[in-house]
Amino acid sequence: MAKNTKAEIRRGVHTRIRKKVQGTSERPRLAVYRSLNHIYAQIVDDENGKTLAAASTTEKGLGLKTGGNVEAARKVGQSIAERAISAGVNQVVFDRGGYVYHGRVKALIDASREAGLNKNESEQKEA
Repeated sequence: MAKNTKAEIRRGVHTRIRKKVQGTSERPRLAVYRSLNHIYAQIVDDENGKTLAAASTTEKGLGLKTGGNVEAARKVGQSIAERAISAGVNQVVFDRGGYVYHGRVKALIDASREAGLNKNESEQKEA
Protein backbone atom coordinates (compact mmCIF):
# COMPACT_ATOMS: atom_id res chain seq x y z
CA MET A 1 0.00 0.00 0.00
CA ALA A 2 1.21 3.46 -0.82
CA LYS A 3 1.66 5.82 2.09
CA ASN A 4 0.14 9.21 1.39
CA THR A 5 0.40 12.26 3.57
CA LYS A 6 -2.67 14.31 4.46
CA ALA A 7 -1.54 16.97 1.98
CA GLU A 8 -1.29 14.43 -0.87
CA ILE A 9 -4.73 13.03 -0.08
CA ARG A 10 -6.22 16.56 0.02
CA ARG A 11 -4.62 17.41 -3.35
CA GLY A 12 -6.23 14.31 -4.88
CA VAL A 13 -9.63 15.20 -3.47
CA HIS A 14 -9.17 18.78 -4.65
CA THR A 15 -8.42 17.72 -8.24
CA ARG A 16 -11.52 15.48 -8.28
CA ILE A 17 -13.65 18.36 -7.00
CA ARG A 18 -12.22 20.81 -9.56
CA LYS A 19 -13.18 18.45 -12.40
CA LYS A 20 -16.83 18.93 -11.39
CA VAL A 21 -16.89 22.49 -10.03
CA GLN A 22 -16.46 25.31 -12.56
CA GLY A 23 -17.11 28.99 -11.96
CA THR A 24 -18.92 30.87 -14.71
CA SER A 25 -19.61 34.56 -15.27
CA GLU A 26 -23.17 34.13 -13.96
CA ARG A 27 -22.16 31.92 -11.02
CA PRO A 28 -18.47 32.18 -10.07
CA ARG A 29 -16.64 29.85 -7.73
CA LEU A 30 -15.98 30.62 -4.06
CA ALA A 31 -12.62 28.93 -3.46
CA VAL A 32 -11.42 28.32 0.10
CA TYR A 33 -7.81 27.70 1.14
CA ARG A 34 -7.02 26.85 4.73
CA SER A 35 -3.52 26.91 6.17
CA LEU A 36 -2.49 26.19 9.73
CA ASN A 37 -2.67 29.84 10.82
CA HIS A 38 -4.90 31.52 8.24
CA ILE A 39 -7.89 31.05 5.94
CA TYR A 40 -8.32 32.58 2.49
CA ALA A 41 -11.37 32.95 0.22
CA GLN A 42 -11.62 34.04 -3.41
CA ILE A 43 -14.49 34.57 -5.83
CA VAL A 44 -13.17 33.28 -9.17
CA ASP A 45 -14.63 33.47 -12.69
CA ASP A 46 -13.01 30.44 -14.37
CA GLU A 47 -14.30 31.29 -17.86
CA ASN A 48 -12.40 34.60 -17.94
CA GLY A 49 -9.66 33.56 -15.50
CA LYS A 50 -10.30 36.48 -13.14
CA THR A 51 -10.53 36.86 -9.39
CA LEU A 52 -13.54 39.06 -8.66
CA ALA A 53 -13.11 39.38 -4.88
CA ALA A 54 -10.81 38.08 -2.18
CA ALA A 55 -10.58 38.10 1.61
CA SER A 56 -8.27 36.50 4.15
CA THR A 57 -7.27 36.60 7.79
CA THR A 58 -3.95 38.23 6.86
CA GLU A 59 -5.73 41.55 6.17
CA LYS A 60 -5.24 44.20 8.80
CA GLY A 61 -8.67 45.75 8.15
CA LEU A 62 -10.54 42.80 9.68
CA GLY A 63 -8.96 43.45 13.09
CA LEU A 64 -8.11 39.83 13.88
CA LYS A 65 -5.44 38.80 16.37
CA THR A 66 -5.21 35.26 15.01
CA GLY A 67 -6.46 33.66 11.83
CA GLY A 68 -6.56 30.01 12.78
CA ASN A 69 -9.92 29.87 14.54
CA VAL A 70 -13.61 29.61 13.69
CA GLU A 71 -14.41 33.21 14.63
CA ALA A 72 -11.80 34.51 12.19
CA ALA A 73 -13.25 32.26 9.47
CA ARG A 74 -16.70 33.75 10.13
CA LYS A 75 -15.36 37.28 9.68
CA VAL A 76 -13.67 36.30 6.42
CA GLY A 77 -16.95 34.73 5.24
CA GLN A 78 -18.87 37.93 5.97
CA SER A 79 -16.18 40.03 4.31
CA ILE A 80 -16.04 37.94 1.12
CA ALA A 81 -19.85 38.01 0.85
CA GLU A 82 -19.95 41.80 1.17
CA ARG A 83 -17.21 42.19 -1.44
CA ALA A 84 -18.89 39.73 -3.80
CA ILE A 85 -22.25 41.49 -3.55
CA SER A 86 -20.59 44.87 -4.17
CA ALA A 87 -18.95 43.30 -7.27
CA GLY A 88 -22.39 42.23 -8.50
CA VAL A 89 -22.19 38.54 -7.55
CA ASN A 90 -25.14 37.04 -5.68
CA GLN A 91 -24.85 33.34 -6.60
CA VAL A 92 -21.66 31.28 -6.24
CA VAL A 93 -20.52 27.67 -6.46
CA PHE A 94 -18.73 26.59 -3.28
CA ASP A 95 -15.31 24.98 -3.72
CA ARG A 96 -14.13 23.69 -0.35
CA GLY A 97 -10.70 22.94 -1.83
CA GLY A 98 -10.54 19.32 -0.72
CA TYR A 99 -11.05 20.17 2.93
CA VAL A 100 -13.72 18.49 5.02
CA TYR A 101 -16.88 20.61 5.34
CA HIS A 102 -16.35 21.14 9.05
CA GLY A 103 -14.87 23.68 11.45
CA ARG A 104 -13.31 26.75 9.83
CA VAL A 105 -14.40 25.88 6.28
CA LYS A 106 -18.02 25.36 7.38
CA ALA A 107 -17.95 28.59 9.43
CA LEU A 108 -16.68 30.60 6.44
CA ILE A 109 -19.27 29.21 4.02
CA ASP A 110 -22.15 29.53 6.51
CA ALA A 111 -21.18 33.14 7.29
CA SER A 112 -21.10 33.98 3.59
CA ARG A 113 -24.61 32.51 3.19
CA GLU A 114 -25.89 34.53 6.16
CA ALA A 115 -24.35 37.69 4.68
CA GLY A 116 -26.33 37.27 1.46
CA LEU A 117 -24.62 34.85 -0.94
CA ASN A 118 -26.92 32.20 -2.49
CA LYS A 119 -30.04 33.60 -0.82
CA ASN A 120 -32.41 31.85 -3.25
CA GLU A 121 -30.72 28.49 -2.68
CA SER A 122 -31.43 28.43 1.08
CA GLU A 123 -35.07 29.46 0.51
CA GLN A 124 -35.58 26.59 -1.96
CA LYS A 125 -34.20 24.00 0.48
CA GLU A 126 -36.51 25.14 3.27
CA ALA A 127 -39.62 24.80 1.12
